[in-house]
This record gives sequence, C-alpha cells and structure tokens, in this order.
Amino acid sequence: MRARLATALGETALRIDHVGSTAVPGLAAKPVIDIQVSVPDVGHEDAFRAPIEAQGFGLRWIEAGHRYFRPPPPLPRLYQVHVCTIDSRWEHVHLLFRDYLRSHPETAAEYAALKRALAAQFTSDRIGYNDAKGPFIEGVVRRAEGWAAQTGWRR
Repeated sequence: MRARLATALGETALRIDHVGSTAVPGLAAKPVIDIQVSVPDVGHEDAFRAPIEAQGFGLRWIEAGHRYFRPPPPLPRLYQVHVCTIDSRWEHVHLLFRDYLRSHPETAAEYAALKRALAAQFTSDRIGYNDAKGPFIEGVVRRAEGWAAQTGWRR
C-alpha cells in the first residue's frame, strides 16, 4: 500500500509512515494498518484527496491538522490513511508515540493490557474506546518528549 500511495501522490507525499499499534512489534492491535502521509499542507486537499480516493479510500473525517480516509463500506478495512502536515504536532506525536513504544516494551505491554480491558468494556463503542485510551497516550507522550530530548530522537 505504501508504494501505491507513493506512486499516486508523487512529490505531494513528503513522508509515508506506518503508525498505530500494528507498527509496534508484539502490540495487540486490530488487523488494520494505519498509514500516515505527511504533505506540505493538509488544508490543500486538492493536492492529495483524489489520488488517495483513487486507491479505494474515502474521506471519512476532517479535523484541524488531520484528514482520515478508509475504504467505504462494505469493503474490508485493511488499511486506513491519515494525512497531516509535515512537521506538524499531529505528525510528531504519532511518530514519537510509535517509536517510544518500540523502544520501551514495558510501556507497550501496559498499553496492550489497557487496550484489551477497554476493548472488553467498549465492545460496540469505538469512540468511547478511543477516548478512554487518551489519558494513557497523553501520559506516554509526555514521557516520550523527555526521552526524545535525552536520546536525540528525530522523526
């Protein structure tokens, strides 16, 4: 999928990264791969929307600094695409969180346990599940910022 997106987007895609839980080896995850595409300006949808939609994704969510694409129902959701502006907070947080979990298996294990508990609690409430993960993720990102400064981590 990365190669297809890179070809379709050309120079508009400044980065294409595998993010989310499936990007962390051994972390419990839905069988959906999150792809983050960094573009010059997420506000200029004309530069990326049609090429992404041509790959079978529909624009499902628009928020400040982020666009979310996924296959339209009833197609299976094997991949989902997040588009953000290069060097934005959105890009930074997702890459930092991924890399911190990759480097801290004990934190990844805590996150996996939380995800399992929340999945059992929010069986049919995806928004509630995502919201409930928020405080844990925010705490990890705060710790990860210190780790990044200490180690010289760069996205």
